[in-house]
Amino acid sequence: MTTGRPAGYSAISSYSRVEILHLVQDHPRRTIAEIVESTSLHANTVREHLKRLIDDGYVISAAEDRKTRGRPRVLYSAADGGSASSAVQQRKVRAAAERGDLMRRVIPGIAPELDTAALHQVDALVEDLIDAGFDPLVDETELTIDLTPCAQATAQADHRDVLCSVHLSLMQGVLNEAGGPLSVDGMRSSCDPRACVVQLLHAGGRN
Repeated sequence: MTTGRPAGYSAISSYSRVEILHLVQDHPRRTIAEIVESTSLHANTVREHLKRLIDDGYVISAAEDRKTRGRPRVLYSAADGGSASSAVQQRKVRAAAERGDLMRRVIPGIAPELDTAALHQVDALVEDLIDAGFDPLVDETELTIDLTPCAQATAQADHRDVLCSVHLSLMQGVLNEAGGPLSVDGMRSSCDPRACVVQLLHAGGRN
């Protein structure tokens, strides 16, 4: 299944947004001023990027709990499916599980390799990756998700380390939000910069 969207359609295809995500993943509860200082982007540009990331469920905002006078600052964190949970991502996860269950009921011959909770995690992760412009290929036996060729890594080759780190963190956030035994174990090494195979880990020891 694929939406046919180019990678450029995605909220995370812009390196400026990837950079912002990297900042709030590393250090949650960032202010606009802190993000501006770290990225050298204009404050209005940062606000626009943050709105897009919030709308897509990648970032959450919260008012600062302050004990002194003055307006509380707005603090921004990456949605991680745990302490920083996005209502947008929650809705996406539920909808993905419902669609996955429906597909498995109506298409004969599907024999899932995974338990229901893990399947729902994969449902959510695959839909999130498709929305991000990828065409994921899942191997339930090997617990891998092949995203090759990664158009984003090619287009942003100078920032591949940051890009991959951000994407892996986003994938883990989706798995956390869905709840279940699967987690991201890392990327399989490759000499091809376009190659991207993500290894998952099953808490029950499957991989």
